[in-house]
This record gives sequence, structure tokens and C-alpha cells, in this order.
Amino acid sequence: MRRAANTQRIYPYDWLIIGYSVSMLILITLFGRPLQEYADELLFYSGTAVLAAVLARYLTEDSGSAQRFIRLLYPMLLFTLFYRMTGGTMFLVFDRFFDSQLTGLEQRILGVEPSLSFDHYLPNTLVTELLSFSYFSYYFMIPVFFLVTFFSRRYDVIKRSMTAICMMFFVSYLLFVLYPIEGPRWHFAELYTNSITGPFFRPLVDLVIANGAVRGGCMPSSHVGVALVVLVYSLRQDRRIGWFLVPINLGLAAGTVWGRFHYVSDVVVGAAIGIISVLLVDRYYPRFAPANTEQQTSREVVYHNAS
Repeated sequence: MRRAANTQRIYPYDWLIIGYSVSMLILITLFGRPLQEYADELLFYSGTAVLAAVLARYLTEDSGSAQRFIRLLYPMLLFTLFYRMTGGTMFLVFDRFFDSQLTGLEQRILGVEPSLSFDHYLPNTLVTELLSFSYFSYYFMIPVFFLVTFFSRRYDVIKRSMTAICMMFFVSYLLFVLYPIEGPRWHFAELYTNSITGPFFRPLVDLVIANGAVRGGCMPSSHVGVALVVLVYSLRQDRRIGWFLVPINLGLAAGTVWGRFHYVSDVVVGAAIGIISVLLVDRYYPRFAPANTEQQTSREVVYHNAS
């Protein structure tokens, strides 16, 4: 029986998942003391590396829509788990946060610390709600983008954008470990004089943060970087959707600082890594992708010609 064209192929994002998981296993083995305290992390990263390898080996795009869905989009289901795991490795290499160093640099460059400067304007609930809406939109941005792209049958776009997003996330998560930053809401907690309030979106953001965030993991802002990647690929597919996302991305970037989740430096570095991730995928993706994955539907050909 003739093997289908895309069977048993490993995509660049599979390599990134395996590579990041193996990198974390090595870091934990080298620096994790006592090692038994990192049992959950060792089990998780071993499991994700094996999962990516097994899916690449045995699950194909050509065996039906359900398998194609899992094969292409399984990383999307792992991103939150990868993020949660960073909480247990935040002090793997260093035993403290470096916020004072980072805020000192911002003070020298900008002359002020923006997070503290915004504190005087926080009673403006309209601005808070608008920026909180943009921040909260991030949590729908990735699934909506990939679901729309999947059902539009732009499978090559999924592979490329998933590669860029994995790159953005994993570089960010490694930096969380190598340069721990807890963020202004913790570092400046005793210096703020105003609370951040809003009737609807701010409470939703607080709910998500309270139940899903880890203390630390601020440098860089993976939210800003990933949202920028989604924006770039949305503009390439449908400029109307892309332009709709532009103000949301701007509001998200501003909202991370206004909401005391990130420093300006986190936003700048996150955006830079996002842009670099897209550029690297544009340049090198064909070199690492299986040759036959470049076979595209007619809609994908139109997409690439347009972009």
C-alpha cells in the first residue's frame, strides 16, 4: 500500500517542542538541587518530548480531519502547560529576582519608571477597561487564529505560524529561568497609591491572573510577542482581520504596563523576539520542513503570492 505523502514527517515546531523540553531536562539535571523536588518538571518535559516524537511518527495529516486537527494544532494545547511549568523552575539557576536591576536601567534611560508614573492616572476606569479588553483578548487570539486558519484549510500557514509562536514562547520561557523578573505588581506593591478597577474587563483579567499566572516570568512579555506573530500572519492572510487586530495589539502592549504586569523593557524585548521569530521562519522554514509539506492548496498558494 502506497504511503500517504505527509506520513511520518516531523515539522519544525515538533523539533522546537522536543528541543525545548530536552533543554529544560538538561538545565534541571545540572542545576536542580535537590533533584527530587523537580520530579513534576522532569516528568512533564520527558512526556512532552516523547509526545511530540510519537505524534510526528504515527499521526498523519492524510488520515482524516480529526487526525489532521490533532497533528497540526496539538502544540496549542501545550502552551499553557509549558507556561505553568516555569513557576517551578523560576529559581533553577538564580535564587532571586532581578527587578531592581531592570528598573534601574529603565530609570536611567527613560528618566521615570512608567509603572509608577501611570499610578496617578489609574482612577480613569474608561482607559483601564479599554486596555483590559485588549489584554483579555489575548486569551482568545491564538485559538481563534488557528481554528479559522484550520477550517480555511491553510495548513502551511498553520505550520509556519505555529513554528514562529513556539519559537517565541520557548525563548521567553528560557529567559524566565535565566533572568527572573517578578514584575511591577509585586516589586512596587508597597509604592502604589491607587488600585486598578473596572466594571467588567478588569475583573475578568484579575480572574485569569489569579487562577493562571505564576509569580515571575515577566522578561520578556510573551503576550506581546505572540500577539505580534498572530498579527503578522493575520495581515498576510486577510488584511481586514489584520488591521482589526492592530489597535488590539497596541492596547495589549500598553495594557501590560498600565495593568502592572510588565515593565516597558519586557514589552520591547517581547516584540523584538516576536519579529525575529517571524523573520527566522520566513528565511529558514523551507530548509527544515519536509519537502512535501510545501505542497499547498490553491488558497495557500494565493496566500504566499500575496504576502
